[in-house]
Amino acid sequence: MKRSAASDGRQLVILTGLSGSGKSTVLKTFEDLGYYCVDNLPVELIPTFSELNLQGNSEVERAALLVDAREGDQLERLPALYKQIRRDVPASLVFIEASDEALLRRFSETRRPHPLGHDRPVREVLSHERRLMAPIRKLADVVIDTTKFNVHELRQFITDRFQSRGKRPMMVSVVSFGYRYGLPPDSDLVFDVRFLPNPHFIPRLRKLSGQNPKVARYIRSFPQTGEFLRRIETLLTYLIPHYIREGKSYLTISFGCTGGRHRSVMLAEAVRRALAKRGYTTKVVHRDLDKWTG
Repeated sequence: MKRSAASDGRQLVILTGLSGSGKSTVLKTFEDLGYYCVDNLPVELIPTFSELNLQGNSEVERAALLVDAREGDQLERLPALYKQIRRDVPASLVFIEASDEALLRRFSETRRPHPLGHDRPVREVLSHERRLMAPIRKLADVVIDTTKFNVHELRQFITDRFQSRGKRPMMVSVVSFGYRYGLPPDSDLVFDVRFLPNPHFIPRLRKLSGQNPKVARYIRSFPQTGEFLRRIETLLTYLIPHYIREGKSYLTISFGCTGGRHRSVMLAEAVRRALAKRGYTTKVVHRDLDKWTG
């Protein structure tokens, strides 16, 4: 009689995705979390591995297997095998991807060839790989877009997502910017805070930034500031769980003032703190803070 894998805590994660998207970093993070990890396990051996894990004869309770385009034509068998495996084992399929621009940049920086083609342009091979992986992506339980993650942020995201089973985090990047320098092109949400009084016109505050307590107190002294922050926090508290449910793993929220030095900086800091208190993984970026010329 088979033991219930769910009852004894056994878990199988199959990692796959696009070349250059950060799969090796993700696999290493799983290893650090205590998973038994196998890189590039042949597809035909996955059912055997799963069966051994299900029987419970091994000390391995949690395992992560990385399968990718290096498997070639055998990869076409993965969707059917995964459907078969998940009937008996608590299994998750995690698909890791990034935008073409990010992947092209990474291949250029590392000067490594794409594993599917050494004699063809990388962009052409990437298109071929996306088509090859499309049926697998449709089956994925979790899709992680690493376009905006650096290595450290990606490791933190995976740790938060899989260390506590069932937790679905999001990396929230809060950005301050100046409209005179243009909108941040990667923003998901943009808020114009130029309706608040500008510390630039207060001589004792002009040379300081929104990170300075004196500037923060001045901006907070106006009732519309507190009202704005309360409304923004309410809005984001409503929106973020919906973004997470749709599979979004990275959200960029931008606040803009004229020069990106005072109001937007102070508000970005305040919103980041508020979201961190609610348990979200956050970071703050002051894009134009150092562009001030006086």
